[in-house]
Amino acid sequence: MSTTTKPVNQKAWLLILPVLVCVAFSAILPLMTVVNYSVQDIISPERRVFVGTEWFAAVMRDEDLHAALLRQLTFSLAVLAVEIPLGIALALSMPATGWKASMVLVIVALSLLIPWNVVGTIWQIYGRADIGLLGATLQWIGIDYSYTGNARDAWITVLAMDVWHWTPLVALLCYAGLRSIPDAYYQAARIDGASKLAVFRFIQLPKMRGVLMIAVLLRFMDSFMIYTEPFVLTGGGPGNATTFLSQFLTQKAVGQFDLGPAAAFSLIYFLIILLLCFVLYNWMQRVGTQEKEVTV
Repeated sequence: MSTTTKPVNQKAWLLILPVLVCVAFSAILPLMTVVNYSVQDIISPERRVFVGTEWFAAVMRDEDLHAALLRQLTFSLAVLAVEIPLGIALALSMPATGWKASMVLVIVALSLLIPWNVVGTIWQIYGRADIGLLGATLQWIGIDYSYTGNARDAWITVLAMDVWHWTPLVALLCYAGLRSIPDAYYQAARIDGASKLAVFRFIQLPKMRGVLMIAVLLRFMDSFMIYTEPFVLTGGGPGNATTFLSQFLTQKAVGQFDLGPAAAFSLIYFLIILLLCFVLYNWMQRVGTQEKEVTV
């Protein structure tokens, strides 16, 4: 019995050619340019000296970088600690069907439509002690609040601004995960007399694990690269209290025009994000696997 092999049409690869061209121009070529700058001393547009890994070593010894990295990690972990539980709670409280569900979805998603620089401007006005609702109210009740003069107040304000802006994203992802759970699970839970806490622990939370993983990774990466909002709100101050890694990089590249160290730092920055996301993803996968084995 003879078998014939169906010929494979290799022309299908041409369909992804436009994507490859776009990626090359938007990602690969800029990345190669940064790599080129990171190993050279740019004296002038015409004069460049190859320095190897000198800029990388100099950046790694920079104490200001260490402080910015610590601030960035603290901020990103604080964002996750607040936004993930808050987003889950908001998704659980949202109506499931009807016109109320549509209305709540629109209201929740409103903050996501606001541009980042506008968000910073809104909170800049909101926190002012003379005309801002938040600042004036805190001053009226006797709390000495100044996000421009107090490092703690500035930190809390930036964190509150990020929570206000991005918690709806977590809530919408969790809401989508909740709506994908079949009614049969809830019917079985009602027959068994399960409490709301038991339903959340053994039905809703496991079924939301996939969307929660996406939410954690998205929020971690985005918070780790935050720039516009704190720059507009505090300018990185007071002092360096809200100077995160992205602002530190901008100061080197634009403010000081140190293209070599800035390029080296941007590559280190990129590798740090990849490493932390890889560790976080594998940890979440391992926790999910262990919980499944315990359940079985």
